[in-house]
Amino acid sequence: MKITGIKTFFLKHPMTKATGPSNFYYRVRTTLIIKVETDEGVSGWGETVAFTGVRTLIEEQYASILIGRDPLAHRENSREIWGQNFGNGMAIGGLTIALDDLRGKILKMPVVDLYGGRLRSQIPAYASAMNYIEGEDPAEFYPREATELLGQGFRAMKMRLGGQSIPKDLAAATAVRKAVGPDVKLMADGNGAYTLGTAIKMGRKLEELDYYWWEEPLPQNAPNYAGYEVLTEKLDIPIAACEGLTNRAMFHDAIARRAMAIVQPDVALAGGIGECLFVAEMARLRGIQCMPHCWAGGLVIAASVHLLALLPDTSWGRYTEVPMLELDRVENPFRENIFHKTITIKNGFATVPTTPGLGVDVDEVALKRYAEK
Repeated sequence: MKITGIKTFFLKHPMTKATGPSNFYYRVRTTLIIKVETDEGVSGWGETVAFTGVRTLIEEQYASILIGRDPLAHRENSREIWGQNFGNGMAIGGLTIALDDLRGKILKMPVVDLYGGRLRSQIPAYASAMNYIEGEDPAEFYPREATELLGQGFRAMKMRLGGQSIPKDLAAATAVRKAVGPDVKLMADGNGAYTLGTAIKMGRKLEELDYYWWEEPLPQNAPNYAGYEVLTEKLDIPIAACEGLTNRAMFHDAIARRAMAIVQPDVALAGGIGECLFVAEMARLRGIQCMPHCWAGGLVIAASVHLLALLPDTSWGRYTEVPMLELDRVENPFRENIFHKTITIKNGFATVPTTPGLGVDVDEVALKRYAEK
C-alpha cells in the first residue's frame, strides 16, 4: 500500500456569542482537517490548528515527502517529516494523527494499541468552560455554568481568569467554589494575563479556595516560558504550563528548569501522540505530572483520548490522580457536527475506542459545508 494524496480542509464557523479567555474573544472557530489517502482506498484523518502557514507546510512540504511511501513505515516516515526541514510540530501533529488513524485502520487496531495498549478504558474529562462572554459578569454566570456542568456529570472543571481586576475575578472564582462544593476539582487558566507579582498574588488566593492548578498566568513567550520556574517555587498550588511548545527539545528545556508542576503537551501542536508520550516520560522522570492540553475538534479529542489511555497513573497509591481529558465547552461544531460517529462522552467520562484507528467516522459531506478553499 502507498500514500497517494494528502488533502486539507480549512473549516470556519461564526460564533453566536463573542466568547473567550482573558485577552481576546472568539468570534469564529476554525480548524484544519487533514486527509491522508492511499492507493487501496483506505484513508486516515487528522486535525491541527489553522494558523497561518500550517496548511501550506502540509500541502507543499510534507505531502511531497510522504506521497509514494508505505503508510505502515511509521518510524521511517516520522524521521523524514521531522528531518532536515526545521520540522513544525503543528503541521506534523495533524499529519501524524492522520497517519496513526490510517495505520490503525490498515492493521485493524485502535491507535492506542499501536503504542502498546491501554492502561484504562475510561478517561475522566474536565469541562474547559467558564470563558468570558462579551457584556456579561463572570461572578453571575460562572457559578451558574458550573452548576449546569455538575448536573452533566463533570467532577472537574476549569475557568478563565485575568480578563478583569483581581477582586472581580476572585469574586467569580469564589462563587464557583461555593456553587459546586469542596469535592469538585477546580482549575483556573490565566492565559498569560498576569505579571509575576499578580500571578503569585492570585495564585495564593486560589490556594485558599483549594483550586487544583493554576494554568499559564504569565505570558507564555514560547519557547522560553520566562519566569514560570519562580511560580513553581513560590506557590503551593501546582502550575500547569507549556501547551504552546511544539517540539521535544523545547519541552526538555522547560522541564529541566521545572517551569511547571503539570506539563500540558497538545497532540495537535507538539507532533502527535508519540511525541507527547516522549514528553510525558521526560516529565515523569522529574516528578512532573502530564495533563495534555486539548482545544480543538473531534479528531484532536479522539487522539487525546488515545494518548490519555496510554499515560500511567501519577503514583502507585490506591487513590491516585488519573490524567484527565480537557473537554472544551465553547461553541464549536467541529466536535460533533462533521462526524457520523464520535468519541462517547457520558457522565464526565470518555470511553476509549476499541474500533480500528481513532475510532471516529468523518462525514465528508458535512465537513465540506464548513470548508473554505
